[in-house]
Amino acid sequence: MNAVLTIAGSDCSGGAGIQADLKTFLAHGVYGMSVITALTAQNTTGVQGIAEVSPEFIGMQMDAVFTDLAPRAVKVGMIVGAQAVHVVSQRLQKYKAKQVVIDPVLASTSGTQFMEEETLKCAMEELFPLAALLTPNIPEAERLTGIAIKDAHDMQRAAQAAANRFGCAVLCKGGHRSGAADDLLYDSGQFYWMRATRIDNPNTHGTGCTLSAAAACELAKGRNMPDALQHAKQYVTGAILDGLDLGAGRGPLNHGYRII
Repeated sequence: MNAVLTIAGSDCSGGAGIQADLKTFLAHGVYGMSVITALTAQNTTGVQGIAEVSPEFIGMQMDAVFTDLAPRAVKVGMIVGAQAVHVVSQRLQKYKAKQVVIDPVLASTSGTQFMEEETLKCAMEELFPLAALLTPNIPEAERLTGIAIKDAHDMQRAAQAAANRFGCAVLCKGGHRSGAADDLLYDSGQFYWMRATRIDNPNTHGTGCTLSAAAACELAKGRNMPDALQHAKQYVTGAILDGLDLGAGRGPLNHGYRII
């Protein structure tokens, strides 16, 4: 069985972060492992608090996994603090991590900032160049590239600029645009549109975490980048279409819709 590691924050409400990633791994038939970078007190209405895990203990968790279980792919999500970013980057290099998928979680949907400027600068210099795939949403792609994204052409410009800067494939997620929910992959000099009709369901908490985790699973199974992203998007679309409705705010997806 393929083993896949997630390095991310914990969401006590189960919709995003480590919990969403592990559910996604199970749904894809891979063996899931986790390194927790932060604890959050959050639910469908927002984030109430964040407790950072020390960089030293993040490193210990990564050592424990990589020296014994050798993941076939690694998904990286929320990391708080430049020192934590440095430790994660150093360990990924030390263990020659394969198929690193980075979801640059800069802020929560409700507006809580997870990555300040110093941390982002460190991530752009040390972490993002280790990625096989980077999966920013539109606000994140704008912040990474300085390109204002208003239309499909701007998405292409931003995806290509990020790919050129960090030396990896880039999926620019289109969920923040009005109209269709089309994502754009730029990989090895080619653009691939991942088309999807927007679903009338406000319960999309954890969509970005889930998509990047699903992509890591598909890459671990040996799919090429465009196929991996197409299958990952189909999985997320199905999880939204299932229509799970929990909580008073923006609820979670049904990660287990395929197996329930």
